[in-house]
Amino acid sequence: MDEKTMVSDTLVSINGELKMFGEMIPQTENKELKACLKQLRNECEMSQEKLYHIARKKNYYIPAAKATPEEKQHVKSILTQGTMK
Repeated sequence: MDEKTMVSDTLVSINGELKMFGEMIPQTENKELKACLKQLRNECEMSQEKLYHIARKKNYYIPAAKATPEEKQHVKSILTQGTMK
């Protein structure tokens, strides 16, 4: 397994963990557990960000092109219409 694949797999794994934390945190009523999960999520986010920067630096990851103003306005209008129904 090459380095690029390992970095990519790790990013996918971290993103899955972040999703899991996002689902678990609002479902717990225990304040101590909630605080612990938030701390773990924050640490996970920091790891994801560091690995993302490494992947960008090594050209393992190239983000999508930025949306044009027209594309942004189109999405905004769709979302705005959806909330008015």
